[in-house]
Amino acid sequence: MHPDIVAALAEVGIHRTFAIQELTLPLALAGNDLIGQARTGTGKTLGFGVPMLQRVVPPAEGGDGVPQALVVVPTRELCVQVSRDLGAAGAKRGIRVQAIYGGRAFEPQIEALRNGVEVVVGTPGRLLDLAQRGDLILGKVRALVLDEADEMLDLGFLPDIERVLAMVPDKRQTMLFSATMPGPIVTLSRTFMNQPTHIRAHGNDEGSTVPQTTQFIYRAHNLDKPELLSRVLQSRDRGLVMVFCRTKRTAQKVADDLVERGFAAAAVHGDLGQGAREQALRAFRAGKVDVLVATDVAARGIDVTGVSHVVNYQCPEDEKTYVHRIGRTGRAGSTGVAVTLVDWDDIPRWQLINKALELEFADPPETYSTSPWVYTDLDVPTTATGRLPRAQRTREGLGAETLEDLGETGKRQKTGGRSGNSSGPGRDGARDEEETAPGPRKSRPRQRTRGGGAAAAGAAAATDGPTADRDGGAPAPTDGGSSGEGGKPPRRRRRRGGRGGNGGAGGSDTGTGAEPAAG
Repeated sequence: MHPDIVAALAEVGIHRTFAIQELTLPLALAGNDLIGQARTGTGKTLGFGVPMLQRVVPPAEGGDGVPQALVVVPTRELCVQVSRDLGAAGAKRGIRVQAIYGGRAFEPQIEALRNGVEVVVGTPGRLLDLAQRGDLILGKVRALVLDEADEMLDLGFLPDIERVLAMVPDKRQTMLFSATMPGPIVTLSRTFMNQPTHIRAHGNDEGSTVPQTTQFIYRAHNLDKPELLSRVLQSRDRGLVMVFCRTKRTAQKVADDLVERGFAAAAVHGDLGQGAREQALRAFRAGKVDVLVATDVAARGIDVTGVSHVVNYQCPEDEKTYVHRIGRTGRAGSTGVAVTLVDWDDIPRWQLINKALELEFADPPETYSTSPWVYTDLDVPTTATGRLPRAQRTREGLGAETLEDLGETGKRQKTGGRSGNSSGPGRDGARDEEETAPGPRKSRPRQRTRGGGAAAAGAAAATDGPTADRDGGAPAPTDGGSSGEGGKPPRRRRRRGGRGGNGGAGGSDTGTGAEPAAG
């Protein structure tokens, strides 16, 4: 291995290899295709990163700045993390690593590509956008990696991955890495790989959990979960905590509730802009907030030092999701605690997860915030309540972290654009604007329901002003004339609208029986 890479890793405190790295490095350095499978938190990133950096030619050795290696990841947060890890490992060789992902302005990423990079880490959507524009050249890629490969090759990402594969050379090294690798995904992956070697750094029990993580499963009522979570978060000697929810709305609601209860909490989910998501992760890594409430967008590959507890506020969808969620703790040989709150409706789903992973929690105990075993299992003080004592509120909070201006491209898309995040605040805000905006749609019902009196007609005209009916009628009269006296209002309607006695806004429904007689 190149001495500069070894020295760069030593500077960040990495001196020995994990099992997955010991098994994959010899094959990967030789240029073979491989499928790497290992538990979460056991060093898969460097398992493919070190061989990739070894093969790359930096500018000092004759590199031309065209990307030579490509890493495709499923989420923006994982993209930032992988690019940071690879950048640190390749710093002493002068290898340039660029993160390419959505939610940010195109221009800085395009400028970085034009200045030259050796390794690109990106999400499928933005990679395809830049490649189709001609700003990203993939014709010289010699190493391709799909991180969290089972997610990348699932039905949602597969079409994009196939388009990316069509843009890279056929003669290349391809590596797939993930903690979970179902059989159908392995079969599919072999169609675009050259005699790959499937390496497991643990036993054959697919989706096995890290033994250093202690698991607690409680059957909890949905209305009592906020109180129960508040007790869990007051465990003695706990570090950072990640709380996982199934929906974006629930994640935001739980985060807001925890802040109200005195905890330093932040949310990460798809309805937030990219700047807010990165702000929350930076604050969490820096310890300004110690509770991160997230959807499964943060369950894949996110590595934050010091996470001691993971709480599944809602039952995961399947065993893969469960493995990845609780894998945020107990990483790199450290210990951790995973607490799962299962609602009554989710018991069948949990039993399937329990059976698939061969766990021993088929019948979780009915648990409430006052149950004594909560305090003994998790070492919670018996004096703990649903609110954090003021003396313990020492974190700075999310507001202490700067919200970076990323030139975001996704703000408008939250109302139902390409991002697909049609639920949540964006959608509600658009609906509110639509309901309060003045226009013909609102004026027509008011005109139809007028009784024909002078006061009603005058009020409607004052409200609607010059707004004309969509059918081409003129504005309602503004002089407040009566319906049966004086011909001035009918004459004005004939002269402007050209419809005779019924030419006002709203058409035939606006007048009474006396009005035609005035003409």
